[in-house]
Amino acid sequence: MTEVDEILKLALRIAREAGDLLINRPAAWELTEKSTAIDIATQMDIACEKLIVEAILAVRPDDGIIGEEGANRPGTSGITWVIDPVDGTVNYFYGLPGWNISIAAKDADGVFVGVVHAPTIASTWHATRMGGAFLNGVKIDCNNPVELSRALISTGFAYEIKDRTHQIEIINRIIAKIRDIRRMGAAATDLCAVATGMVDGYLETGLKEWDLAAGSLIAREAGAVVTTQMWRGLELSIAAGPALHAQLSLEIPA
Repeated sequence: MTEVDEILKLALRIAREAGDLLINRPAAWELTEKSTAIDIATQMDIACEKLIVEAILAVRPDDGIIGEEGANRPGTSGITWVIDPVDGTVNYFYGLPGWNISIAAKDADGVFVGVVHAPTIASTWHATRMGGAFLNGVKIDCNNPVELSRALISTGFAYEIKDRTHQIEIINRIIAKIRDIRRMGAAATDLCAVATGMVDGYLETGLKEWDLAAGSLIAREAGAVVTTQMWRGLELSIAAGPALHAQLSLEIPA
């Protein structure tokens, strides 16, 4: 077994253990405000990140960590894990499906392992660099080619209210030219939906490294193009099959 295989196996195991923790939602909530009053973390975000970090370091103590909830540490191995313990916290808080655990590992050349585990929709995606993308062990590919007029596009909106004006401008540019819009509430799930062909494309501003790391690798390994460009001072990420990605990029020029 190669080191990549070992890291993938570890990431899959830990993601499922984290899912088992999270699926039992608490009877009472302890909420922490982050960037704004509507950007929250729960006690379960914190507990889940702790579980993931401890499980990684128990096996690979020299690796680095980047975690959404602050569990950051440098490493000496050349490998860093990028963790979102609950991607889609608002979905999780409200009891809506689609939230996930996102775990990626990167080296000097970028992300080489990505796992996204969404227990409420019985979906576990994974990918390795140059190794393809899989949903529940079955190889997946994005939809391509897709015409803009037939495209189902997913998106999300910022916690910073002032940024939503620019996001609505993007929607206004494309809404009359596409099939429809979907709003799932979890960036990694959106990226994996592109990879699986559940939607044709995805765009959102303001994504962080932990939002993109695992899902972007999975989408790319499924044949999608994933880019980030500047839009009205915001970082706009676009994911879609090559034909649709080119069309969306023309509709929303940098």
